[in-house]
Amino acid sequence: MNTTSGPRANNSSARRSFSTGGSRPEGASSRGPRPARTEGGSFSRSSSASAPRAGGFAARSSGSDFGGTRRSYGDRPSFAGARSSGSSFGGGSRGGFSGGSRGGFSGGRSKGRSFKGDNIDTSRFINRAVEVVEEVHVAKHTFADFNVHPSLQANLDAKGFVQPSPIQDQAIPVALEGKDVIGIANTGTGKTIAFLIPIINKLVSDRNQKVMILTPTRELAQQIETEFRALTANMKLWSVCVVGGLPIMRQIRSLEMGVHIVIGTPGRVKDLISRNKIVMSQYNTIVLDEADRMLDMGFIDDMRLILGAMPKERQTLFFSATFSSEIKALCSSFLNDPVTVAIKTRDTSASVDQDVIRVNHVSEKIDKLHDLLNKEDFKKVLIFRETKHHTDELAKELRSRGFAVSALHGDMRSRERSRAVEALTKGQIQVVVATDVAARGIDIPDITHVINYDTPSTYDTYVHRIGRTGRGNKKGTALTFVR
Repeated sequence: MNTTSGPRANNSSARRSFSTGGSRPEGASSRGPRPARTEGGSFSRSSSASAPRAGGFAARSSGSDFGGTRRSYGDRPSFAGARSSGSSFGGGSRGGFSGGSRGGFSGGRSKGRSFKGDNIDTSRFINRAVEVVEEVHVAKHTFADFNVHPSLQANLDAKGFVQPSPIQDQAIPVALEGKDVIGIANTGTGKTIAFLIPIINKLVSDRNQKVMILTPTRELAQQIETEFRALTANMKLWSVCVVGGLPIMRQIRSLEMGVHIVIGTPGRVKDLISRNKIVMSQYNTIVLDEADRMLDMGFIDDMRLILGAMPKERQTLFFSATFSSEIKALCSSFLNDPVTVAIKTRDTSASVDQDVIRVNHVSEKIDKLHDLLNKEDFKKVLIFRETKHHTDELAKELRSRGFAVSALHGDMRSRERSRAVEALTKGQIQVVVATDVAARGIDIPDITHVINYDTPSTYDTYVHRIGRTGRGNKKGTALTFVR
């Protein structure tokens, strides 16, 4: 592909116009604070994020999505309302939040319903954090030793990359040789850079190459593209982020203009293949990031279709924090003599203090959660629920109790999800209640607590959920409700 002539080379503004996942999340603005909405609107930025905490958290305008003035503990409303026949919260009076279960706010599963997570030994949710010490690993290389293209090296130097992490130290040299790689490392250890550096080096050395990166969630895809753009500054390498929830026609226009790398989720990539906008026979490198999560989300057939449509002579890179037997089978079908780089030494981070919260009945959970969130050290909290419906219900109930909170799940628009992440990142809200869409690909610094309000369906899911805290050798806490 010739990028030195034509509209792509001569009009950089065109690239920006059709970009769909750049460095600033959709909906973010550089033009100053936006006025608060008063009915069903977004969180208000008119309140100062640095205001004194009232009852444990800064007050918000009563009309915001993220809640009104924080009530003190003693003012908590009773939620032992009358039974309601199958009613859900918000349909009328408050007493019917039980969703058809017994007395008041159960916020839990229907009686008799079985979840895989119910069979996980609860002792696996208890693990005391150890003192964080310097890693014993001694890197064999520096970033300067990788002998990458001068333009890429200049960008690495500008970003201050000197000493690679263990996964980067071992995976980058192998990938630079063009070999297939299976990379296994705990979350937050730098896997993205481990595959981006070899890919960028390949693209800048041969601009006729095309690369596909598949991820389980749109947030992870957008974060990877942001990292790609930072590392390819002034290199005239074009990318497009193709994910659901964003306008497909913009993505199609970018593809038609010509790109070197496509970063997307399997469903949207498959859609664009069916429209003949992506021709996989033209792609000779593919990355599957968090491949086991894509399998958990039901993307296995899409992954097989995409991989099967590629040339046999290709480079395939698998990176994940866990590696299930199903993914191993996928690798045996599509990888050619791969080199396995396994850095993980334990399932969960040593810097995450893990414990359980025992309840006799699901109706107790909401009050226990309320008490926890009133504690001063619960500053940035990520709460996981199994379903989108229950996520919205819990967020609404916490909001009614005065907590600054937002929901996060797959049915929300991309800009709404981005705003929720941004608000928690900046400390404008205290809590995000999320489905497992946030278990991977959401990188919010300094999450103090992860709370599993619903038991995760698998232990691998648990590992990824609690990996949102205790990142970068900082200490975090993970709590799981059990009966």
